[in-house]
Amino acid sequence: MAHTITTGNFEELVKNSGKVALVDFWAAWCGPCRMVGPVVEEIANEMGDTAVIGKVDVDAEGDLAMEFGIRNIPTLLFFKDGQVVDKHVGVATKKQLQDKLAALM
Repeated sequence: MAHTITTGNFEELVKNSGKVALVDFWAAWCGPCRMVGPVVEEIANEMGDTAVIGKVDVDAEGDLAMEFGIRNIPTLLFFKDGQVVDKHVGVATKKQLQDKLAALM
């Protein structure tokens, strides 16, 4: 299951985890987000502990969304060593996301 990422746990789960991370910035009212959400959950279940897969609700965590300049959702950020190294805006296929993660591992 994907982690719920908040301002309070971002440092621990993403920045200082020592793992590659995929973070999905989404909102409940966003149609394309509802398409990407299940894909992100599938990847989280398949990857287990090998990477951090998480979701940020932009309505609840506006400060975190602002920190990363999120203007459109869904936006998926890929982190390595605590830094953003790739980004995908809009709907993405499972294979696209898996390929981006694999390239970072």
